[in-house]
Amino acid sequence: MQSYGDESRPLAALSLPSRIIIGVAACAVAVVVAIHLAMVFLHVAPSNTLSKQQGALISEYVYPEYEQNWKLFAPNPLQQNIAVQVRGQLRTGDGAVRTTGWTDLTARDGNAILHNPLPSHTQQNQLRRAWELFSSSHNAQNRPVGPRGELSERYIRRLVLLRMEGEWTRGGARVEQFQVRSQTTAVTPPPWSSEKISDKPVYRVLPWWQVTADDLPEGAKRK
Repeated sequence: MQSYGDESRPLAALSLPSRIIIGVAACAVAVVVAIHLAMVFLHVAPSNTLSKQQGALISEYVYPEYEQNWKLFAPNPLQQNIAVQVRGQLRTGDGAVRTTGWTDLTARDGNAILHNPLPSHTQQNQLRRAWELFSSSHNAQNRPVGPRGELSERYIRRLVLLRMEGEWTRGGARVEQFQVRSQTTAVTPPPWSSEKISDKPVYRVLPWWQVTADDLPEGAKRK
């Protein structure tokens, strides 16, 4: 009868250096997996001594690729759709002033990833996270509250011009100022629900922002 003992123990047939290399590689993979799980666990776990001491390191590792939150499941499922829209006031070559219609940046982002099986986190989250930061760091009068408010406003301004300036200035026009608003619409309840909600959109309209050199993408110059 033929023996299959050697085939059932393939590692035993390898040389000592090969077994050492495989062992070291397996240990390295185990360490990487353990570090990843530890970082994600500390990110989602309640605040503790270690997460407080290493908060900056944990956030740097987790964001944006491994971000975790509860917005899909309880206790805080999303119940609203929020779209960020912009319009500009342009100075044409003959000196006339023209105001564009509203452009839905959120809808554009959605269309860009609609047929992409592996959209990047930047495509999914850049505009949404920027607006969330702006909303949470400004008061009801749309005035910034603290340094985070000022930072979020500058970020929104640059983000809008990064996306829209080329389109607005096509044909030689110049962007004088622009305006941002959000459109919030309640998510429709499922057919079996007896809940009654309004499907009328609610707008949060920001004041017109004058364009400055600091708002333009890096290296760009005003025309």
